[in-house]
Amino acid sequence: MTQQREDLYFNLIDQLLRCPNGQEPEVLEAQPELLDAGFIQTIMQVATGFAHQGNQDGAQFLIHVARELSKELGLYPDLSNKE
Repeated sequence: MTQQREDLYFNLIDQLLRCPNGQEPEVLEAQPELLDAGFIQTIMQVATGFAHQGNQDGAQFLIHVARELSKELGLYPDLSNKE
């Protein structure tokens, strides 16, 4: 991953954290070229950092975004269909 792409990921994460509640899909849809496994990995790194800093709400929000995005991209196993 290039430094430039990583900076774009961090910028998009910052936009997600600052946008009004409920606007997250629009923020993500505005930059579809960044929605990939690398972005999800970066979200999880930031969420881990938040958790270590005591920002549980921020960490939980980012983990939720990462999980939902992973499902949309087909990177997260759908366990609901398995018994």
